[in-house]
Order: sequence, then structure tokens, then C-alpha cells
Amino acid sequence: MPQIIQDIFAYVTGPILIVVLLGTGIFLTIRMKFVQVRGFIEGIRITSGKYNDPNHPGDVTHFKALCGALSATVGVGNIAGVAAAIAIGGPGAIFWMWVTAFLGMAIKFTECTLAQQFRIVHEDGTISGGPMYYIERGLGKKFKPLAVVFALFTVFACFGIGNMVQSNQVAQVLKTTFNVSPVITGIVLAIMTGLVIVGGMKRIGHVAGVLVPVMSIIYVGGALVILAMNASEILPGLKMIVTNAFTGTAATGGFVGSAIMLALRSGVSRGLFSNEAGLGSAPIIHAAAKTKIPVREGLVALLEPFTDTIVICTMTALVIISTGLWSSGLRDAPLTSAAFEAGFSGGRYVVTFAIVLFAYSTAISWSYYGDRAAGYLFGKRVILPFRIVYCVILFLGAIAGTTAGWITTVWAYADIANLLMAFPNLLALWLLSGVVAKSLGAYMKDYGQSVMEDETPVEMNPIETE
Repeated sequence: MPQIIQDIFAYVTGPILIVVLLGTGIFLTIRMKFVQVRGFIEGIRITSGKYNDPNHPGDVTHFKALCGALSATVGVGNIAGVAAAIAIGGPGAIFWMWVTAFLGMAIKFTECTLAQQFRIVHEDGTISGGPMYYIERGLGKKFKPLAVVFALFTVFACFGIGNMVQSNQVAQVLKTTFNVSPVITGIVLAIMTGLVIVGGMKRIGHVAGVLVPVMSIIYVGGALVILAMNASEILPGLKMIVTNAFTGTAATGGFVGSAIMLALRSGVSRGLFSNEAGLGSAPIIHAAAKTKIPVREGLVALLEPFTDTIVICTMTALVIISTGLWSSGLRDAPLTSAAFEAGFSGGRYVVTFAIVLFAYSTAISWSYYGDRAAGYLFGKRVILPFRIVYCVILFLGAIAGTTAGWITTVWAYADIANLLMAFPNLLALWLLSGVVAKSLGAYMKDYGQSVMEDETPVEMNPIETE
């Protein structure tokens, strides 16, 4: 089974992924007239609460929706994923992560605007939205099989990227650093996750609104200390990232060398895993934001790839490169941990603490993605059983194993499930891009001031009670 998974991984992360993902990003960037640039400041304004109205339909504020989505994306991928990209593709892989993130900002804007446009309200007042809803309701009933396929892949993916990968990395790092038994780690993580997810999106949003700022400040702060101590290596490190993206990386130290294609492939797949642009996961949580104007939540969402990949992942990469350990032969979380420890005594504890918080926040948000998808497929009756199973598998992921082959297999499974989510979602974005472009054009006339509910029905949120 591990070899089969590895073979599938090699196929789905090949040229097809690169063409489809980057092609969609380029198309939407042009179609939305570089919204990631011209809408960036407005996204910050909206997130700050400028347009908040408690009477608007939804479960959480713009800020909490952003934090909820970031809590899913700012995870092990920012620590172990970046290290894996460098270990496989060399420093040049980071450049392609940047490209994926920049194009991903336009993708995130489009998919999260659509999530708001076609979301529904349940009888109890809770919100459901995401690709399965905008595929079925935006493209029509004949596309429902595609929506079902997306929802199925989301359920499968939540047990990989949001579950086993996270709990296993936490178990590894706590075992290595403090000799904590994986069984103890699994039990505590499962219970702590269960206590949050049982409260649904409102509780997840509240917890994420506290966790995300705190954990980001701690991790980025530690990275900035190391970079300040190695300031002379920052510019050479950035130069290495850019030049190696187009030249490949020669063998050096414990690094076996990489070609341009390997750097590109590694950077794109790790970039997708890190910021999840195009995956279709973030729209599920952004659909729950309180607003009547879908474009506003799209502008909030485009901040995610910037924060996750261009800021946090770059911090990780520069620490690894500036400390000279990128060619040490280490990979994944141990490489990042060693780089932080080389930066200052006790640096590995920063990484340990960050991994625990990042993984925990990712687990609670991905449970929401999974239960919305399960609810779409089988109805509300399955949501509670799903949450219980989710916590059980979180525990099993922690105790399942720490061998290199097993870890590689789990990462490959997570990537495969993610990419299978991406394909139906990206197709829907192409077909529905005109709806979003029209809404964006109306909104950007005067940063929303000209958008009147009775004048621009395309901007109105057509929420319907299920």
C-alpha cells in the first residue's frame, strides 16, 4: 500500500498539477485584474472590522473567519512542509512556493467569494457553504455529481492533512524534545480537539481568533531573532532562492542536488499544502462570515496565502538557509528544529511549541471542513458521529508510527487527497469566474461605497434556508 500511494503521489503531483494549478492562478489573476494587488489594502480594512454588522447573516466576523481559515493553513506545512520542499527541491523550491502563493491569492479571492454567494442557512441558523454548494447551485443540478465527488474527497482529505499529519508531527516532536509518550500526546490532543469542535463554527472561530495571532507572533518572532543574528546571510539566502529556482541546486554537504523541474514540482506541491489555494477548503469556513456582500469576504481571504506562505513560510526558509543547515541531510520538522537551535540556544523549543499550536489549530479547523462535507453528503445526523471518529483517528495518527517510510506515506496520502479536492474545485472556478468578475467590478468602483443592495443584485448574498 505505501508503494501504491507513492506511485499515485508521483503521478498527481507531476506536470498535470503544475499546469492546472498555475494555469488557473494565471487565468484568475488576469480575469480579476490583479485583485491580489489592488484589493490587498481593502482586505485589511474589512478584516479590521470596518464594515462589521452583527445583524448580517453568518456565524462569525470577518476576522474570526480569516483566523479560522489561517488556523487550518498555518500548520505543520509551514514548519515541516517548507523543510521538506528545501530537502527535496533545494532552496529554489521556495521561489515556486512564492509564485503559487501570489497566484493563490486570486484563487482564494474567487473561491471564497463564490462560497458566500451560494451558501445556505440551516433551520438552526448555522451556515453551510463551499465548493459543493457553489458547484451544485452555481453550475446547476447536472453538476451535482461533481459536487458529491468534491465532498467525498474533502472527507478523505480531512483525515490526512488536518488529522494524521498533524497529530503524528506533534507526537514526534514531543517525543524527541520532552520524551512524552505518543499515547499521552494522542489522548490529550483528541480530547482538546473534541472540546472545541463540539461547539461548531462559533467556538472554532473564537478559539482560532485567539490562537492564530499568538502562535504566529511567537514563531515569527523567534525567526526574526535568528535572522537578526544572521543578517548578513539574508540577502545571499534570497539570492540563492531565486537563482536556484532557474538553475537547480548542485550537490553539497548532505544534499544530493536537484533539477529545475524538481524544485518547481516540490515548491508547487508544498505551496498548495501550505496555503491550500485552489483546494476548496478555505471557502467552507469563509462561507460562515457575517456579511451581505460576498466580495468582501473574498478580499479578506486573499490575505491568507500572503500571511501563510509569503510571510511565515519565508521566515522558516530563511532560517534554514541562513544557518547553513539546508544541505545537512535532515528534512521535515527535524531540519527546522535544528536550524532554530543553531540560531540560538533553546530555539528548538520555539519550534516544538509552534508545531503543537499549529497542529492543534489545523486539526480543529479541518474537522469543520470535514463535518460540512459529511453533512452535505449524508445530512446533519452524521455530524456528531463524524466528530467522534475524527478525534479517534487523531489519536491513532499520533501513535501509528515514526518510521521515515510511514511518515512519507502519510504525507503522500495527504497530498493526494488534497489534489483530488482541487481538480473539481478549479474546474468550477473557471466556469463561475464571470460571476465573481462582475461582482468585483461593481464593488471596486468605490471600495464598496457604490454597492447598494437595491442596485446591484449580483452583489447580494442569495442565502436560502435549506
